[in-house]
Amino acid sequence: MARYFLEFAYNGTRFHGYQIQPNGLSIQEAIQRALSILLKTETELTGCGRTDSGVHALQYYAHFNFDGNLPANLIYALNSMLKKDIVFYRCIPVQDAAHARFDAISRSYVYYIDLRPNPFRQETSYYCPFTSDVNKDLMQKAASILLEYQQFDTFCLTHNDAKTKICKLNRSEWIFNQWDWEYHVRSDRFLRGMIRLIVGMCLNVGKGKISLDELKFALDNKIALKQAWSVPACGLFLTDIKYPYIHSIEQ
Repeated sequence: MARYFLEFAYNGTRFHGYQIQPNGLSIQEAIQRALSILLKTETELTGCGRTDSGVHALQYYAHFNFDGNLPANLIYALNSMLKKDIVFYRCIPVQDAAHARFDAISRSYVYYIDLRPNPFRQETSYYCPFTSDVNKDLMQKAASILLEYQQFDTFCLTHNDAKTKICKLNRSEWIFNQWDWEYHVRSDRFLRGMIRLIVGMCLNVGKGKISLDELKFALDNKIALKQAWSVPACGLFLTDIKYPYIHSIEQ
């Protein structure tokens, strides 16, 4: 069996997250179904991580195994079958032990907030109507404080099966543009729902609902914030997944 990485992107609006779910179509299920038809054998896909319902990916990697010669037009055929919500870029042969999830050394996310309604970004950005009275300096300080910590129980959903809440962030910052704001974060791993809770926290800090001292207290004591807020999924994008061997793959 040879192993391959698929590189693709998707609009998660019409899917129940990446991982197969009993209550609706997922990204994983849609791709596995298409791959199994094209390869004429049941094919299982292992992704680089889980995204929740409505969350998007500008870049995503998943691996599968196949014994035989891949169709020469595999990428074209996948794009034809799955239409516009999932777009494939490359199919990359890798070593047998390569793993899309466990080998990733960093992942990045960006969350988009629109400051005025945008009819072209209703599925891919969160329109926040109260940004005029938000203190951006406090939001930036709140984001920076997270770089001082590695234990993130404060930003973990209550029902979470993660064995550890340790995440090693090396980027956490806001970019404030004229008509939209972007929150950028990079880490070796993330907890389920973590980034949407962080964005909600930053907005609440900017609105004066949470102080920086309250944020530090919650992080120090590994407790949830009293004013916890998980912002909508539509503005969140997974992007820029790094592997130690990605350059050799591209060559």
